[in-house]
Amino acid sequence: MAIRFYRACTPGTRNRSVVSGSEEMVRFRPEKNLTSGFAYEKGRNNRGIITSRHRGGGHKRLYRQIDFRRSKIGISGRIVTIEYDPNRNAHICLVHYGDGEKKYILHPRGVRIGDTIVSGPKAPTSIGNALPLTNMPLGTTIHNIEITPGRGGQLARAAGTVAKLIAKEGKLAASRLPSGEVRSISQKCLATIGRVSNVDDNNQTLGKAGSKRWLGKRPEVRGVVMNPVDHPHGGGEGRASIGRKKPLTPWGHAALGKRSRRNNKYSDTLILRRRRNS
Repeated sequence: MAIRFYRACTPGTRNRSVVSGSEEMVRFRPEKNLTSGFAYEKGRNNRGIITSRHRGGGHKRLYRQIDFRRSKIGISGRIVTIEYDPNRNAHICLVHYGDGEKKYILHPRGVRIGDTIVSGPKAPTSIGNALPLTNMPLGTTIHNIEITPGRGGQLARAAGTVAKLIAKEGKLAASRLPSGEVRSISQKCLATIGRVSNVDDNNQTLGKAGSKRWLGKRPEVRGVVMNPVDHPHGGGEGRASIGRKKPLTPWGHAALGKRSRRNNKYSDTLILRRRRNS
């Protein structure tokens, strides 16, 4: 897919660019049996208190039930449609399996309508197939990686992301994740071969504030323009600096570079190399 640039016909189209839809994305209505209602909490918890700021509004959505587990072991399926999913930046595709069941999966880049995919230990190592890590050769590019066997893919699911299988030792396999982190994962875990589609998603420019609101994201305000009661950086006369030795969050914790991962986390022993910016 390519980036489509708009002419400056209006202020909203100046500098606007979007990912042009693929020619194969022919379906616009989702499979009804694979959708459910989507309750949008607007960043609030069960008491109505905002726990995640800058969320709210946006277009109404239906949730598409994605088969992250790739649970149809040994049953081949045919790619029928490639669709847009409003709940993620990657595209999804509808698969019709040989036993008559239909499921949505993440669309691997390069898979076309009419292609056949299969999951399981005996599946061939081709794009779109899901295999245990123990059955994959070293150097394989993968996505939708499980952390716990049978739980479903949790790593490398965003648009354009890809991980790489780099080593095997004992019951564990080492994978280089999109962040640069090298992590040990059980060889029993499933992963899908290939890269997630929609690789140009990060290259588009929304062009206007309204486009951000359509996505359900509310405005962000700098701390230095707030009052002292609202933010540690607030207050002062005119254009004042933050007045602190280092930047702080609205709750007084260190920001911009301070590591927030807690010590002695259960997965520390599985991380062989930290991500690039840690």
